[in-house]
Amino acid sequence: MAYESPKALFVAWVSLISNFLLTLIKIACGMLFHSTALIADGVHNGGDVIASIAAIGSMKLSNHPADMDHPYGHGKAEDVSTAFIGVLLIAAAAFLIYTAVKSLFGPVSEVSIWALSAALVSTGWKWILYLYTHHAAVSYHSKSLAATASDHLADIFASFAAAVGLSIGWAGRLLNIPYAHLSDPVAGIVVSLLVLRIAIKMMIQSTNVLMESSVDETRQEEYKQVFLSFPQVKSIDILRAREHGNSILIDAQIRLPASLSIQEGDDITEAIRGRMMKQFPDVEEVLIHINPWYAGRKIVEPDSVPNLKK
Repeated sequence: MAYESPKALFVAWVSLISNFLLTLIKIACGMLFHSTALIADGVHNGGDVIASIAAIGSMKLSNHPADMDHPYGHGKAEDVSTAFIGVLLIAAAAFLIYTAVKSLFGPVSEVSIWALSAALVSTGWKWILYLYTHHAAVSYHSKSLAATASDHLADIFASFAAAVGLSIGWAGRLLNIPYAHLSDPVAGIVVSLLVLRIAIKMMIQSTNVLMESSVDETRQEEYKQVFLSFPQVKSIDILRAREHGNSILIDAQIRLPASLSIQEGDDITEAIRGRMMKQFPDVEEVLIHINPWYAGRKIVEPDSVPNLKK
């Protein structure tokens, strides 16, 4: 079972604390300096705090070993968490759009250099967090950290858009440029659509795993080549591979020469399983069923035999 390491949990805690601090800074500065974009970005960060808590909880749950009620373990807890984060991002994007559209028709507020500074600091902070979390997600094969990294990436867009909008508004106030104040809400609408796109992508990926869809064809072809690298494997009748949390489960039906003994067949399947798990560290389980192969005999499909149709 691919358990989450303590280092992965540490990264999740770093994201949680950072999101909490950024939420306080953005909302406080947004309210103090009357910045709609900064307040909306702060509320978005508040959703990130909830998402980080969900990620940590799912990572701890996925570490629980298999039991009678969950014989395949708790690996899908991370996919449930990813779907939950996607829902939060969709809600945050909807709120950002509503706030931005409302501010288009609201009173004009002067842009403060302090609000602009807060947006710039948030953008830099989130960029560092994204690189750190993304590297950890790849290193530890963690879907929760990958979802959190995607969340950080969405935050970078949101904070940068807020910074651009505030910059244009601040410059427009100094240079007396007409309608420059509209740049803040317009930028908010654009970034909200980007956040919505990321959220929908995350929802689709996590839902596919929860529905036990197959891994992509490229990976399946790689698995197939491992089987066929053994000369005793004459053909592959069935090869299925699906994601289970951070791991891959494979089941296959292969044909070996009928002249082989049960022990020889077992030795071959164990060798295949060992090579597969060595070549692909995320493969947790390989179930192999053996069918007999006879030289020169055509393989009869079960559906073509009347008394086997069931």
